[in-house]
Amino acid sequence: MLYLTSDNFPIFIPFGVIGFYRYLWYAIRLTAAWVYSPIPLPENPTYIASEDVTIIVPTIDAGEEFKEAAHSWLVGKPKEIIIVTEEKMLGPLQDLANSVDPSRIRVTTVPFANKRLQMSHGIKSTTTDIIVFADDDAIWPPTMLPYILACFEDQKVGGVGTSQRVQPCGEKMTVWEVLAAFRLTIRNIEISSSTHIDGGLPCLSGRTAAYRTIILKDPEFLHGFTHDYWLGKYHLNSGDDKFLTRWLVAHGWSTYVQVCKEAELLSTMKPNWRFLKQVLRWTRNTWRSDLRSLFMERYIWTSHPYVAYTMVDKLFNPFTLLAGPCLVGYIMYKSTIPVDKGGYHLPWWNVLLSYLVWLSATRTAKLMPHLWNRPQDIIHVPAFVLFGYYFSIMKIYALLTLHETGWGTRAGVGDPTAAMAAMDNRTNAEEKAASNPFNDKPSTQYAQPRPMYPQPALEMQVGYAS
Repeated sequence: MLYLTSDNFPIFIPFGVIGFYRYLWYAIRLTAAWVYSPIPLPENPTYIASEDVTIIVPTIDAGEEFKEAAHSWLVGKPKEIIIVTEEKMLGPLQDLANSVDPSRIRVTTVPFANKRLQMSHGIKSTTTDIIVFADDDAIWPPTMLPYILACFEDQKVGGVGTSQRVQPCGEKMTVWEVLAAFRLTIRNIEISSSTHIDGGLPCLSGRTAAYRTIILKDPEFLHGFTHDYWLGKYHLNSGDDKFLTRWLVAHGWSTYVQVCKEAELLSTMKPNWRFLKQVLRWTRNTWRSDLRSLFMERYIWTSHPYVAYTMVDKLFNPFTLLAGPCLVGYIMYKSTIPVDKGGYHLPWWNVLLSYLVWLSATRTAKLMPHLWNRPQDIIHVPAFVLFGYYFSIMKIYALLTLHETGWGTRAGVGDPTAAMAAMDNRTNAEEKAASNPFNDKPSTQYAQPRPMYPQPALEMQVGYAS
C-alpha cells in the first residue's frame, strides 16, 4: 500500500470518502435491523380476521399459481376475498375462484384493465375495517393475518407491510430470480432498519399490505388515487403502493412492517430477462414518488427524517457507484505511463485485480443474510456485481424517461384515462338504472366501516395532481 500511495496519495481520497460513507451507513442499517423486533401477537386482539379483514386482489391474468396463493390466504380465515378483474376475464377468474372456495371468494369487474381502478372498485365493495391488498401469486404463511392485525392494535397505525422472499417458478432458481432474491434480502434489511430508527419506510410493498378501510374509503383518497398525474399530464397506473404510502405519511398515519418468518410471503419473479423490465418500471415509480416526497409534499422530512435521508442517498447512489470504475480506469491508465513521465509504479493488472477482489468480497459480505440460507447462490455474486452497475445506468435512464408510464411487463393494460372514462360511464348507467322507478332490481349500497376513531387532521391538504 505504501508503494502504491507513494505515487500520488490524493487520487485515493475519493475512494476512501465514498467507501467510508457507503459502508458506515450500511453498518448502521445492519445494526438497526439486528435490534429491530416485530410486534408480537396480543393476548386479546381487537381485530379478528373472520370479522374485520377483506383481501382485495387486482388481477387480469391469474394462472394456476393463484390457487396455491388463495389457499394460503384462506388459512387465515378472512371474511372475504374480492378478485377484481376486467370484464373479459370474468369467466376464467370465476372458474379459478370456484375451484378454490366460491363461498368466500367473490369476483367483480371493471370495464378495462387498470390496477388502480381495480383496487378502488374493490375498496368500494368492502365492508370490513381492514383491507389487505395482495398480488395474485403472493403465498402467505398461516400466521400472516394475525401478525398483520397485531400492528393495528396501535390506533395510529394506518398501514402494515411484510417481509418477502422469492418463490422459484421452476424446480431451480434462474439467475434472474436469484438477483431478485438478493434484492429482496437487502430490502428486508432496509425496511426493518428504517422502521426501527424512525418508524417509517419508503414504500409498503403492493405484494401484500394492509390498511384501515376508513382511510381508503375517503372520497378525496379515491379521487386522488385514480386521478394521479405526473407533472400534471401523465396519468399513472402503476406505483399504487408508493401513492398509498405517501398518503399515509401526508395524513399523519403511522406505518409498520413485520419482518419475521411468521409474516414472510413468497412471491414469484420474472424468471427471464423480463425481470429487467420489471425493475425499470419500479425504478421509474421510485424516482417519481421520492421526488414528490422530498420536494413537492415534504412531509417526510419531519415525520421520518431517516427515510428522507435514504431517499436523498438513492438519488445520488447511481453516480457514486459509477464513480468507482471511473477512478479505477483512471488509475489503470496512469499505470501504463512511465513513472518518469508522471505514471504510477503499480502495474495496471494489479489495480484491476485488486478492485475485482474488493468488489467480490464486499458484495459477498453484503449478501451474507441470503447466502446463509442459500450458500449455493454464491456463484451468482459476480452477476450481482454486474447487475449493480447496469442498475445504476438504468436508474439514470429511468430518470430521463419518467414520462413513460406504461406497465412494461403486462399485456392488456391500456390507457388509464380511457379506463377511468369507461368506468365512469358504467357507474352512471348503473345509477340511472337504479333510480328508474320501473326497475324492480334493488340498488346495491355499500356499507361503511364503523368509525372507531377520528382520522388525524392536517393543517393543510396535500395535492397529488402535480
